[in-house]
Amino acid sequence: MSAGQARQAGTARLALGLAYRGQAYHGWQSQADGKTVQDVVEKALSAFATEPVGTVCAGRTDAGVHAVNQVVHLDTALTREPFSWVRGTNRFLPADVAVQWCLPLEAGFHARNSARGRRYRFVVLESPVRPALEQGLVGWVFRPLAGEAMRAAAAHLIGEHDFSAFRAADCQSPTPVKTLRRVEISRRGAYWRFDFDANAFLHHMVRNLLGSLVAVGSGRQPPGWMAEVLASKSREAAAPTFPPDGLYFMGPYYDETWGIPGHTAAMDWVL
Repeated sequence: MSAGQARQAGTARLALGLAYRGQAYHGWQSQADGKTVQDVVEKALSAFATEPVGTVCAGRTDAGVHAVNQVVHLDTALTREPFSWVRGTNRFLPADVAVQWCLPLEAGFHARNSARGRRYRFVVLESPVRPALEQGLVGWVFRPLAGEAMRAAAAHLIGEHDFSAFRAADCQSPTPVKTLRRVEISRRGAYWRFDFDANAFLHHMVRNLLGSLVAVGSGRQPPGWMAEVLASKSREAAAPTFPPDGLYFMGPYYDETWGIPGHTAAMDWVL
């Protein structure tokens, strides 16, 4: 059956789950140079569908940031089985980007607006020697970090707050008020894992939060300093932005009625 024969009147809404390494891309959002994740994904989808395909994502990731379960939606008149969208699109994608799943949904679903929250994970190596095998896949600190001090500092961040102190200057969010629901900090060998869960995040918010947590963990600031930074609403009061290496967008989450997969195989790999 040709692509033309497969098309029927009307369109259907599909949700896709994507995984990608962010090192080679200038972030998610499409740019004129075409070197973004959105650009390569839409190019691959359009090649499979043999017609232009646009996407809407759940969360725009920065340059160098990875994704484990980025969710996008698209509208199409092409009728194919979900597994065909997965395998067919992956044929046209570079090796560092892959569709994980496809789910047909009602038109009321919106990858961004339907999300109840989003999760990020930072994996950070504590070592006097920089990473090599895992370069780009982990952050790096050479000073020892104190877990209890960082957890005490993170406790000041939980809840609904004005996060202007952790907001990039070019952030386009209409409000700096977000609800941070959870910050979990754990360690496995030489690797720290920082898990963030919020209703939404500001531009660079996770990287700025981590920079300040590391300032506390390394002893440069006391845990109570985090509350002062938050209350200041000033970016100048916080620590420098942490590099994107080791930051993973674990994905959004939705009401169970949508049936969006909340787990992919790569989640078992990211520590």
